[in-house]
Amino acid sequence: MSAPNRNVLWARTFVDELARAGISAVCITPGSRSTPLTMAFDEHDDVHVFSHLDERASAFFALGRARRTGKVTPLVCTSGTAAANFHPAVIEAFQSRVPLLLLTADRPPELRDSGANQTIDQEKLYGDAVRWYKDMPEPEATDRKLRMLRTTATRALSEATGTPSGPVHLNFPFRKPLEPTPVAGDVPADLDTEAALGREEESEYVKTTAGVPELDDDTLRKLAEDLEVGRGLIVAGPADAPGVDHEAITALAHATGFPIVADPLSGLRFGGHNRVTTVLGGYDAYLDERVTDDWPDPEVVFRFGASPTSKPLRKYLARTDARQLVVDPAGEWREAEFAATDLVVADPTRLAGTLSRLVRAPKDTSWEERWKAAEQAHWDAVDEAIESESGESGKPSESGESSELGEFFEGRVLADVADVAPEPSTIFVSNSMPVRDMDRFARPAARNLTVLGNRGASGIDGITSTALGAGSATTDDLTLVTGDIAYYHDLSGLLAVGRCDVDATIVVVNNDGGGIFHMLPIEDYDPPFTGQFKTPHGLDFEPTGDLFGMEFARVEAGDFRDTYAEAVASEGTHVVEVVSDAEESHRVRNSLQEQVVDTLTE
Repeated sequence: MSAPNRNVLWARTFVDELARAGISAVCITPGSRSTPLTMAFDEHDDVHVFSHLDERASAFFALGRARRTGKVTPLVCTSGTAAANFHPAVIEAFQSRVPLLLLTADRPPELRDSGANQTIDQEKLYGDAVRWYKDMPEPEATDRKLRMLRTTATRALSEATGTPSGPVHLNFPFRKPLEPTPVAGDVPADLDTEAALGREEESEYVKTTAGVPELDDDTLRKLAEDLEVGRGLIVAGPADAPGVDHEAITALAHATGFPIVADPLSGLRFGGHNRVTTVLGGYDAYLDERVTDDWPDPEVVFRFGASPTSKPLRKYLARTDARQLVVDPAGEWREAEFAATDLVVADPTRLAGTLSRLVRAPKDTSWEERWKAAEQAHWDAVDEAIESESGESGKPSESGESSELGEFFEGRVLADVADVAPEPSTIFVSNSMPVRDMDRFARPAARNLTVLGNRGASGIDGITSTALGAGSATTDDLTLVTGDIAYYHDLSGLLAVGRCDVDATIVVVNNDGGGIFHMLPIEDYDPPFTGQFKTPHGLDFEPTGDLFGMEFARVEAGDFRDTYAEAVASEGTHVVEVVSDAEESHRVRNSLQEQVVDTLTE
């Protein structure tokens, strides 16, 4: 591999090894110090470059691709604060086990702690929020250093996609010349990297064979016996990329007779298994103490994935006197109520499949029927609310005014998206209210939908970029449902629509501020509630359509379903803004829950 100088050789060798190991895309932001890496990626025929102007948006875009596929899209940036802008996505990736590979360029070591321009301390910049860090040596054209470089490339990918997956940071110091300027004697003429490394063509230098944690036979038989009870639950929290196998969990549900409590981000809320398995999605409304105090406790709960989105579900599990088995392949603790009784270090897919062949469950179906009845009460109330809002069945009150259930509520948006989105679709939901409304109002269905969200750190930064990154990794239709503050927060991420050629339908639920704060006690204290928490902005988002080359439509509540259906059936990127009243929506949510509780406690 010939090169005009050692920087070029170093970068080309590293990128070549990544490509041999399966890397097919990279996200790059412009900068001078990263020139060797940028040029090496740009000239490689097997790597597609996604060019971004904003490091934060670039990092979340790469995170979205990895969240959708479980595969790494490396990130390249220059030195200084450019690398610091990766940090929010690094935190999210670490918390939610999404593989990332961060390639930050740096100034030569002697410039550190010298006051040199654009030079900051980039060593271990992301602290403990990475799975592995390495400060790379300066480029050198020797056999041993190049073997180290290729080994580091494959090791970095292995660490990023291991158990648990997460971000890996390699910091590359480069000194000038950064461009492919010939430097006499910089690369020995007799250096034959292909022969020196002794590799077969097109194979990576170091192959990693990954395994999964398994339990011994005696432990498996004991666990199977523990699941042979009349009352049990399978609780599926937000999934790690790329998620668990539906068939294995379905087989365990059949063997045990346990219903599946499926978080919308679990990968189990939607799919063909819904035709043959009891999948619950309305629990956020009916797991109220006034309902469940009269229920017998489950005897055992089989849990996997991250902590569920639903607070009522988490609190219900905490107050039950059940044996709770939290299954985690990394052996990490992800149960903040501290109510779990067992941490099972095993691969959930393989464990569920094996247990399904060992369990002999009782035939009593009364427990499952209790949950199905509660589930039906919730969806009956939701149907009534939607029909009443549409004027199909709602009746005026004695005062002549429409009932609360006849008023628009934001949950209707998520219900419509889950019902109307084409198949297959990737649906990305923002934090705050969209993910909560997806949890409560998106009915389980045998539809080919992949629902994603950033629930690791649960921030609202980078939402649009993450969604567009996820959309770039698949041919599925892409829908993003976001709030107005999150949309504003990541406006720069919309550049990816044109620069990265990603089409999407973006639904903006605009309630003019932080609507989620209406759920908190601070709502009763105004001031400072309106000025410091809800923070109405009064922004008109319509110009973003022209600015980023998107079709824009602002609709009234009753017109959303038809407008959304038209948008997803059309070419190009569309923004559908739904103007709503956060306080009113919360009142309707509460009214719906009271209706369900009343039905179940009569």
